[in-house]
Amino acid sequence: MNRQLSLLSLAFLLTLPVRALAQLPTPTYGWNLGNTMEPPSGVGTWGGKPSAALIQSVARAGFNTVRVPCAWDSHADKTTHKIDPGYLAQVKQVVDWCLAQRLHVIINAHWDGGWLENKLTGTVDPAIDTKMKAYWTQIAQAFAGYDSRLLFAGANEPNVDSPAKMAELLTYYQTFVDSVRATGGKNTSRWLIVSGPSTDIEKTNKLMDALPKDPTKGRLMVEVHYYTPYQFCLMSKDESWGKMAYFWGKDYRSTALPERNATFADEAGMDALFKSMHEKFVRKGIPVLLGEFRADRRLNNPELKGIERERHLASTTYWNRTVVQTAHRYKIAPIFWDTPGHLFDFTTGAVLDKDTIRALTGGPALPPPKP
Repeated sequence: MNRQLSLLSLAFLLTLPVRALAQLPTPTYGWNLGNTMEPPSGVGTWGGKPSAALIQSVARAGFNTVRVPCAWDSHADKTTHKIDPGYLAQVKQVVDWCLAQRLHVIINAHWDGGWLENKLTGTVDPAIDTKMKAYWTQIAQAFAGYDSRLLFAGANEPNVDSPAKMAELLTYYQTFVDSVRATGGKNTSRWLIVSGPSTDIEKTNKLMDALPKDPTKGRLMVEVHYYTPYQFCLMSKDESWGKMAYFWGKDYRSTALPERNATFADEAGMDALFKSMHEKFVRKGIPVLLGEFRADRRLNNPELKGIERERHLASTTYWNRTVVQTAHRYKIAPIFWDTPGHLFDFTTGAVLDKDTIRALTGGPALPPPKP
């Protein structure tokens, strides 16, 4: 890839007006169809299979954007890289269900065995580049007639921690952009999304100083993810280096279990990170997608009983709501990471967590419990 051209492309994007950001609903209330279409072992093998009832329930709940993680490499011929028509039809069915509910849709290339995101070394691998071209050409051809409510994302969480790996990733992104645009039709102006290094906000701020060259100006978006503090959001057991945190937020701290209070990455820390993405990209005309975020609820932890259990559950709704509010403040589009059995029953569409859904779609968080 010609780095000078990439820098020129970024320089052009920096001049775009704010109206260029109208690629997703404002405000965006986003939801991930997680652990469903992207298992390498097959659709639905990690939980419930997708259904029209699920997508209808998601739309009724107040979400307006759906991200659909996909596994193209796991469902393609290893020699020709031809995508299994059956798998492609399954993805199209989900996209059609979403569009029928007037939702915006993002389809990506997810972890998928790590063929891209775990193979970055700092040197371009022709085999990876060949796959990028093959897969995105086929995907783009299959969806060439779909309107602008469908967006493509070229990767998920590419493991990049150096300028050399960033340059390698940008080469693959250039192939992604070129392959989609070459198919014509509505792909000529379709919004395309490129993930920052490891989708980590700090790494993206430090390392992502260029974007691919795009013949269609003003149609590239940057993606990051947010699971901070990890001890509160995702940690499932205590480790030698630290303990799980059950409580987050200045008004949700526990005096009964003080060692379980999150001690860093508070509201101000979140604000500072999101602001950095606004300063680096959004205010200069480059949209930012917060493609994943989530604070897990620890429903079966014996340490959480009575009022402390209530405090923990309320605290997770507050963290999720604060992410959405802070993202919106900085004109970032947030997409909650959901998996089967969390917010919804993926088979029937039944709502399982009204409190979190309310906090994610413009409603209030649960208040701290009163003694």
